[in-house]
Amino acid sequence: MAGLRKSQRVSVLAALAVVGATALTGCAESGGSTSSGGDGVDAGATLEEYQKAFEDVDPIELRTQSPAPKGSVTGANVEAYLNAITEWSDGKVTFDVAYSNGVAEPGETDKALVDGRLDIAQVLPIYNPSEYPANNMLIEAGFISNHSPVAGVLQSNAWPNEVAFNTPEIMAEYDDHGMVPLVPIYNSGSNALFCSDKRTGLKDIKGITAASGGTAQSHQIEALGGEATSVPYPELFESLQRGVVDCTISSPTVGVLGGFIEEAPQVVLDEEAGFALAPGGMAFSKTTWDTLPLVVQQLFWDRLDVFIETNLTGKIWPNTVDAVTKAKASGGGFFSFDDDARSALQGANEELLSGLGEKDAIEDAPAFVEDMQTAADSWLAAVGEVGIDDEVGFNDFDTWYDEGKIDVSAFIDKLMADVFEPHRPS
Repeated sequence: MAGLRKSQRVSVLAALAVVGATALTGCAESGGSTSSGGDGVDAGATLEEYQKAFEDVDPIELRTQSPAPKGSVTGANVEAYLNAITEWSDGKVTFDVAYSNGVAEPGETDKALVDGRLDIAQVLPIYNPSEYPANNMLIEAGFISNHSPVAGVLQSNAWPNEVAFNTPEIMAEYDDHGMVPLVPIYNSGSNALFCSDKRTGLKDIKGITAASGGTAQSHQIEALGGEATSVPYPELFESLQRGVVDCTISSPTVGVLGGFIEEAPQVVLDEEAGFALAPGGMAFSKTTWDTLPLVVQQLFWDRLDVFIETNLTGKIWPNTVDAVTKAKASGGGFFSFDDDARSALQGANEELLSGLGEKDAIEDAPAFVEDMQTAADSWLAAVGEVGIDDEVGFNDFDTWYDEGKIDVSAFIDKLMADVFEPHRPS
């Protein structure tokens, strides 16, 4: 099999540094991704079959980063995925990992994939909506998901990927930016309103200042009577502590990562009226991807099950337990909206969904909106069909959940078979 020698990789990276980002972007626009050749393996190949297939592949080291410190629950999905790739390649594929976004800030990782600083990374199109208008149409519709702690988490990490892979405009934006999406869109759980004081009704929310993660969230805050402002998540703790903002819309995972729950322990996460999410994607540098032997590409694809499952069982749910525990310890907890605030947010969401149908980033926007709703309904039903439902709400999740509580294997098998395997490199 054709391999990628370490000396070849060094030469490639040196050349990329000289060529620069402009030339690389031009190359990415030339068409779809390829491989450097070699034989592949069949889908469903075992560990032993993969390791045997890697016998003739030369060692490959790839640059990547994690959003969290080494060993953190918040970076568990990244670390588990990289470890699986190394194991299944029999040590032939290894990683130079920078922790805590040590190479590029979250909003700059797409550029780092183009200029050679990173080979594979989590990217956040939400930070650059003008560059990724089609992706952001999908992101802004995240509130149509169910927002329950178990079924909603599974559904919201399934249907958007089905829609992304089937929407040419979304795939073209990745390609135009020199990236190959492995997981086009995934989230760290539903977003909630974290506040220093309990604010469940419109009278409580009126006049507050809340940190927002995008235009859709800003619209939602304003519909509730608040004022939206932009605050990067590393600055949320200080902003809440100093009273610069009263609240923030964030996921429990971001609350744990940002360390601000003690400053904002009064949390509203309503299963019937959700906020827009702030998801990211897992992507490869297209330039690097095209140099990889086919079997290497297939391994990255086939082990996405590890990345997705760990995002659920090793990241979202443990962080939800931690967030609820911290909120209660600080005199707060997780609550639902009062009827008036729930109705106001639901009305804002209807306006947002209607507005998406009028945008031009996707050729047939009304059909796109319909496709999203159909996919969301289908995947919520699919979660129930594999025997998973919600036994408790968020405020009791800390005492109910423990490792191994939820068997997601049937859900992961269906997601891989229906959404990811049709796009497997071959």
